[in-house]
Amino acid sequence: MSRVLTIAPMPPEKLAYALARYSRSPDSIRDSIEWVRSHDSGKFLESFYFQYGHASIADLGHLAICFEGVSELAATEIEDEQLWDGQARSSRYQDFSKSGYVVPPDLAENQITTYRAAADRLLASYARVHERMLAWYQDQLPRPEDMKPEAYKRNLAARAFDVARYCLFFGIPTGVGQVVSIRTLEKQVRRLKASPYLELRELGDEIGRSVGRPADCGWIAVDANEPVAPTLTKFVDADEHPARSKADLTVWARQNLSPSVASKVNDVDLMRPSETLTDAVACLLYEVTDRPYRELYDTVSSWGESRRMEVIDVAMQSRTRRDELLRSFRGGPYVYDIVMDIGAYRDMHRHRRCVQLRQEFGTALGYSIPRPAVDAGFDADLGTALREVFVTAEQLPKPAADYILPFATRARFLFKMDFAEAEYICRLRSGVKGHFSYRTVAWDMKCAMEKVEPQLARMMSATPPWVEDPLTR
Repeated sequence: MSRVLTIAPMPPEKLAYALARYSRSPDSIRDSIEWVRSHDSGKFLESFYFQYGHASIADLGHLAICFEGVSELAATEIEDEQLWDGQARSSRYQDFSKSGYVVPPDLAENQITTYRAAADRLLASYARVHERMLAWYQDQLPRPEDMKPEAYKRNLAARAFDVARYCLFFGIPTGVGQVVSIRTLEKQVRRLKASPYLELRELGDEIGRSVGRPADCGWIAVDANEPVAPTLTKFVDADEHPARSKADLTVWARQNLSPSVASKVNDVDLMRPSETLTDAVACLLYEVTDRPYRELYDTVSSWGESRRMEVIDVAMQSRTRRDELLRSFRGGPYVYDIVMDIGAYRDMHRHRRCVQLRQEFGTALGYSIPRPAVDAGFDADLGTALREVFVTAEQLPKPAADYILPFATRARFLFKMDFAEAEYICRLRSGVKGHFSYRTVAWDMKCAMEKVEPQLARMMSATPPWVEDPLTR
């Protein structure tokens, strides 16, 4: 008899029930599956998962879910789970000029008119930039004799999209496919329901309704009346603690922090914090201010323990028994504080083996102009388009104004990781097939590590951004 038994796709909750029973009995998995056929998995989960807190059971059932027509902003929030597997539509290989855009559902009528006008201008700029960049690349990079015309055209079109995507914005619709455990989905739904963005709150509710009914599509025949994960929908409420904690910390920071010293730090700044409490407090304040991590860490280092614990107490006062510790308390020995454009972040955000924090999106850090646009001679036109949309973003109310922010917008992000993850990111993201924006970030990460850990940095392999092969994809 084989020692390796495969299991055909099953409804997620029934699979979790079968595997949980299997771990708690001497029976074969065949017997456990047969047992589940005649017993109510919902009652089992209600008892052991929700009532007794055996959360690991929910890791045993997985769901495949797709989100269609959601905004890039929503996609960013959907993907913001560490234990998450999925992909979104790539803005590097597809033409988004005719896809339309998502209008924030909480804008007033006159604000919608303003938003639409800016969105239409950005999409027109996107199409114009792609057309001009494609012509420029064709002039600069003639087709090699050994390259097929189809491959040549495809590669140059992708390179042109690399520049044009700076005009895409958070309101662009996209699709996201994910495979997650029941536990991760529950955390995701709770987080979305507490989002400041109405679109995300509505999606959180919609996920609950969707998994509470039979699947919309599938590969093999299943019971058409079998709901996907009906028990999940009964117990998932909004996770209010992170939002309340952030609001409380915002008030504390406004009332207690001295004026910023406006210290100058590199766009990629690496620290290895030596004091855990200081790091946690600095990270808590990082998300509710616009200050670099280094400035916050140095500030908190000068405080006494009682003042540091005051920040911890403020952050924790809204925590309930069900709430996990905030992300700020997690991380690795290396803390990268990175200022990059949103487009680069959408790619860097995929790295799950690290803890990621970010500051509020906005116009304060300006925008990026890609080097190819400068070389092609229309950086001034692109800059004008970006400045115009920044004016609109500053006129619209938060948080809906974030939808009109283009991918060129610069923002500040914190990545906490171990050395193995730093080495992996630098090696992978610096390759010639990558987008030039995150290639620069990856190279700067390596250079920063050389200053902090010169011996370990010898193990890091990265491709300098000035080494290019535009016809390689």
